[in-house]
Amino acid sequence: MAILVTGGAGYIGSHTVAALLEKGEEVVVIDNLQTGHREALLGGKLYEGDLRDKELLAKLFAENSIDAVIHFAANSLVGESMQNPGKYYDNNVFGTLCLLEAMKDAGVSKIVFSSTAATYGEPEKTPIVETDRTEPTNVYGETKLMMERMMSWFDRVIGIKYVALRYFNAAGSHHSGKIGEDHRPESHLIPLVLQTALQQRSHIAVFGEDYPTPDGSCIRDYIHVSDLADAHLRAVDYLRRGEDSNVFNLGIGLGFSVKEVIETARQVTGREIPVVVEPRRAGDPAILVASSDKARSVLGWEPKRTKLEDIIQDAWSWHSSHPNGYGE
Repeated sequence: MAILVTGGAGYIGSHTVAALLEKGEEVVVIDNLQTGHREALLGGKLYEGDLRDKELLAKLFAENSIDAVIHFAANSLVGESMQNPGKYYDNNVFGTLCLLEAMKDAGVSKIVFSSTAATYGEPEKTPIVETDRTEPTNVYGETKLMMERMMSWFDRVIGIKYVALRYFNAAGSHHSGKIGEDHRPESHLIPLVLQTALQQRSHIAVFGEDYPTPDGSCIRDYIHVSDLADAHLRAVDYLRRGEDSNVFNLGIGLGFSVKEVIETARQVTGREIPVVVEPRRAGDPAILVASSDKARSVLGWEPKRTKLEDIIQDAWSWHSSHPNGYGE
């Protein structure tokens, strides 16, 4: 029996594929390679195509004995979602509907879903727990919440069990150094800081330094991508045990400010990293930190790479050896 990984050539998807292969699982991947990279796949059987291609999905399920699905495939840029909402509803929501219908037709009843902290919107309190209010402040977060709700109804009506993993800021790279983070355009802080260290950018922008935090910059919860991958494997095992559908936060429960990330990157790289302070961005909460107590107690998940220095060192190992990403 194989596990289907949608969007498996992307950043978190490829690290999850690697973890599945290390565990001895048979892996099938579907990815349109719009933002993913063929070179990021360390193994598995790749179907190049889109989830909205119903004939391709039917063919994939017919040709492989799929036990469970891990669903990453989605557009994920907050800014773009606010400029082109239709693209996000079409790809994220309709794409997920096509996937669930194909699973129903093939008799596959287990799915682990890559959700996001953006489903919460402006947090009511810190740390955020799974029962907190979900009121997204952008189209991306709204589409992810709609995908969760869709899975909930497919569970109630059809019996497809799901685990939604709401994670915070993924960072780092694989211990082998073979795969890492290569988004185009890049929007995540740590790779942007490291690109500045490589002199690929003239400076790193700090958006606001007047937040109610110790150094005035935003605080975020950074989680190592390999720890994220481990959580997806544990979620699959959870569903294989016949457990009920569930939602889990994934973070380390600690927050690091933008300025702390930059200073740590200076120490790790030994490079100058020029900073320019710019105005706050609309919708940026001061602090986003997860409570992962539920994932720890129910899934037995325990993040291992929790020191900011270790996360940035792993990321630097990838970026410094692949300055042009997978184009190197």
